[in-house]
Amino acid sequence: MRPPFTSCAMLIFGLIVFGFGETLLIASGSGVSPWTVFAQGISRLTGWSIGLTTFVVSCAVLLLWIPLRQMPGIGTILNIIIVASVMDLALPHIPVFEEPIFKIAEGALGVFTTGFGGAIYLIANLGPGPRDGLMTGAQRITGLPIVWVRSAIEILVVTVGWLLGGIVGIGTLLFAFGIGPSIALSMAILISLFGKKNSH
Repeated sequence: MRPPFTSCAMLIFGLIVFGFGETLLIASGSGVSPWTVFAQGISRLTGWSIGLTTFVVSCAVLLLWIPLRQMPGIGTILNIIIVASVMDLALPHIPVFEEPIFKIAEGALGVFTTGFGGAIYLIANLGPGPRDGLMTGAQRITGLPIVWVRSAIEILVVTVGWLLGGIVGIGTLLFAFGIGPSIALSMAILISLFGKKNSH
């Protein structure tokens, strides 16, 4: 709980970028990530802002860590606070387009931005996000392959979120197929840049 300053700074910056990427997806109106579909559905039901709803969902997921015997880190706590805050602060200032091509482009930018923020967050290595901890904890308890556990959780939350009124669309597909490559590419870029810096 007392990490180096550089790791903390990277963590906070990565979470801000991650939250901004999620907000771009929301503003695009082309569909959002599975967990944000779930948050949107609850937001429509309760009238809460998307940031507040995301915060409450994250806290609820963190409670599920208790029976799974997962231990949060400082990154877990800051993930809950920062991502939710960025959503509410940034959303009113992001342009909303009517043309489908611009909606998709904004959604694609959101996916890459989320992936870039996720890569920085992973490099900081100060504790998993609440949803990642749920996934790894459930995998350890069930013994099932991680891809099955992740898929089952995300299919469940996106289905419930869609039934509650969350937006599922091209952006959701872009996220499903693009977030992994975006994180991998971003990590390769960051490692390359840090490598060059260390070589001088």
